[in-house]
Amino acid sequence: MNTVAFIGCGNMGSALARAACPSVGPENVYLANRTLAKAQALGDALGCHVAQNNGHALAHAQYVFLCVKPHLLSGVLAELASDLEGCAARGEEKVLISVAAGVTLDTLRSFLPAKAQDIPLLRLMPNTCVEIGQGMSALCAAPNTPRRHIQAVQDILSHSGRVDLLEEPLMDAFTSVAGCGPAYVYPFLEALADGGVMVGLPRRQAMEYAAQTLLGAAAMVLESGQHPGALKDAVCSPGGSTIAGVAALEANGLRHAAIQAVLAAYEKNKQLGKQ
Repeated sequence: MNTVAFIGCGNMGSALARAACPSVGPENVYLANRTLAKAQALGDALGCHVAQNNGHALAHAQYVFLCVKPHLLSGVLAELASDLEGCAARGEEKVLISVAAGVTLDTLRSFLPAKAQDIPLLRLMPNTCVEIGQGMSALCAAPNTPRRHIQAVQDILSHSGRVDLLEEPLMDAFTSVAGCGPAYVYPFLEALADGGVMVGLPRRQAMEYAAQTLLGAAAMVLESGQHPGALKDAVCSPGGSTIAGVAALEANGLRHAAIQAVLAAYEKNKQLGKQ
């Protein structure tokens, strides 16, 4: 069974840890965080091991997920430099998986010490929905990474939702759509519910109806394979209320706003990779 460590127990690290536990068993998961109490709380909730520091987490796991902010990544790897060199000298196989938005594999390797340059590196971009097994993640690997390591990471993430192998030049674009995407959807969901309240629905029911509608519509796209435009047309009767609502969305710039959100996130992701 694969042993896994998560360095960083923020929103994404916690979500990935929750997804990994059903795949590898909580007894094979180690958690490390700058604030130990945060790792301890998550460890208590999941039944995972809590590492006293990042080096301890690295020592006990083969697959190490680096779930820290992009600007902190170089410092974390500098802290682990002697540990990584020691593992390499002893022939202990370690695999590093970065979840830092915008940081390329070449940049990640530049943060490694000289005697640990051959460590397999992968780059992962999930979204927070992995926590409930409904995530969308993209995974890419450095050249010459053994296929068994790629498959092992896919297996670790098997309870997280969908995982797509992607070429690295597309990772920032993926992040801008799927990594950031839940944060675009939540305001829309809330707005649908607000509209429901405006026309008389109780808040709880309006929120439930809006959420289930978005869930069902997304499932229709994935399961039917039909274009969203065709599915939209199937709901819009001539002269009906649905086409009136669609026209209002168009008049108020829904499509433009969504496209601009992705473009803004894409530009920011490129900036993050340069820090």
